[in-house]
Amino acid sequence: MKSTNESQHSMPGTADNEVAPHKRTVIFNPRWAVIIGILAIGFLYLALPESLTFGPNWLLLAIEAVLLIPLLFIGITHRPVPHITLRFFACAVLAVVTLGLAASIVLLVNTVINGSTRGSFLLRSAALLWVTNILVFALWYWEIDGGGPHKRHMSGHQAADFMFPQQADGNKTGWVPEFVDYLFVAFTGATALSPADTLP
Repeated sequence: MKSTNESQHSMPGTADNEVAPHKRTVIFNPRWAVIIGILAIGFLYLALPESLTFGPNWLLLAIEAVLLIPLLFIGITHRPVPHITLRFFACAVLAVVTLGLAASIVLLVNTVINGSTRGSFLLRSAALLWVTNILVFALWYWEIDGGGPHKRHMSGHQAADFMFPQQADGNKTGWVPEFVDYLFVAFTGATALSPADTLP
């Protein structure tokens, strides 16, 4: 969830290419597909019955909004912010949705074990959690692959954690994966339990 523009500030006596990570600043440009994916998780959680959520089912969406509003404000105003700050907010959002998903899965398994719920309830809840699982993994892939979205867009960057077909020949065209590419990887992983055309 970061931009491709970066301004570096060197400390006295430090080479320009050795800027400490906490000193780097970036201009944050919202990745709308990523933001929509995050909000979709919140709405999917909202659709779950409260017996399968940790707290009220609107809580996750509210927490997401609280964490996303500062990022959207930064993006709209084009304020340069430390790279580590953006990384913190991104990881905080991902941690929250991951914990929410894990808690709901545990509650769903417990419901299945107790065997006191209708099949339609279980199927609907499982489907919602399956879609949520795909989105959560896609967001994690987006955030951590190759050091993050900002680093992936830097000139000369090569495939690091995932090898997409477009990068198999050394990526001479400079192709960079977008969120939808990670969404497909997450979908194939959740469906076939293995990558389809993208290798780890």
